[in-house]
Amino acid sequence: MSTADLRKGRKQMEQLFEKQIASECKFEGRILDLYVDTVELPNGHISTREYIKHVGAACVVPIDDDGNVVVEKQFRYPFGAVLTEIPAGKLDSKTEPHREAALRELAEETGCTAEEMIYLGEYYPTCAYSDEVIHMYLAKGIRAGEQHLDEDEFVNVEKVPLRELIDRVMAGEIKDGKTQTALLKAFLYLQNR
Repeated sequence: MSTADLRKGRKQMEQLFEKQIASECKFEGRILDLYVDTVELPNGHISTREYIKHVGAACVVPIDDDGNVVVEKQFRYPFGAVLTEIPAGKLDSKTEPHREAALRELAEETGCTAEEMIYLGEYYPTCAYSDEVIHMYLAKGIRAGEQHLDEDEFVNVEKVPLRELIDRVMAGEIKDGKTQTALLKAFLYLQNR
């Protein structure tokens, strides 16, 4: 790609930017804050953007030496259903290293530790209305231990072959977005290494 093409692409992207005029926090919560911003659109019109600020999170695909993934079953109130998910949790702060958060959540929710952590990248779960970023990991060399759940956390843990989980993702049986994405990325990583 030429320098002229790069400049043209950059200029086209700049034409999409919205300029913040004002910002108001409408709600401050334990895990998220709700904002309503006034913005100037690329055409000069004024509009509003409602969005959530989130501290961020980390998730982990813990795979044992036999190719089984440690997954969780957890009730998710907004959907009124028990969902299958990989271990995950929010960062304690915006500055907490996400690898440490992934290891902490793995240990707390499943009791497992990992010898190796492989970074799989960032996932934006709801980019239209939240700034949440979930950092995805593949954990290898899993060793079992004891769960240390929070007092308001109820999680059942099981081991499922990675191939079976991929089939369940493709069949629409696993609904959670971070779990779908991280499982597929882990599967491709392991296939291509």
